[in-house]
Amino acid sequence: MAEHTSSSITIEAAPADVMGVIADFARYPDWTGEVKEAEVLATDAQGRAEQVRLVMDAGAIKDDQVLGYTWTGENEVSWTLVKSQMLRSLDGSYLLKSAGAGATEVTYRLTVDVKIPMLGMIKRKAEKVIIDRALAGLKKRVESGAK
Repeated sequence: MAEHTSSSITIEAAPADVMGVIADFARYPDWTGEVKEAEVLATDAQGRAEQVRLVMDAGAIKDDQVLGYTWTGENEVSWTLVKSQMLRSLDGSYLLKSAGAGATEVTYRLTVDVKIPMLGMIKRKAEKVIIDRALAGLKKRVESGAK
């Protein structure tokens, strides 16, 4: 079983507001440093993204990828790699839990396997950097009230 990396952050907003930002893929280039383009390719019956094409630029890794999304209730979304130039696999999720008084604890889990050889320790460090940047960007975006 592949090892995953996870981290959590508390955001001063209700879970629905946090999920609203997570689900708004068109705005990802505004708040995620690595996503340069985002295009929803398919949606489910509720209008939520099922497949999204992302153009990524994470320094050493530049990629054009398609991710498949699964929405579990109102507070969890997970994704898996459908197509990529640089990655063999990518599995991730956001899990939101109410933290009381209008706050939300967001846990981001990520497992990445690149096509090029990379030491596990270096890969996990890269996953940690991606997660920490994403959570910080999400917190800033949600708490700023930007839609």
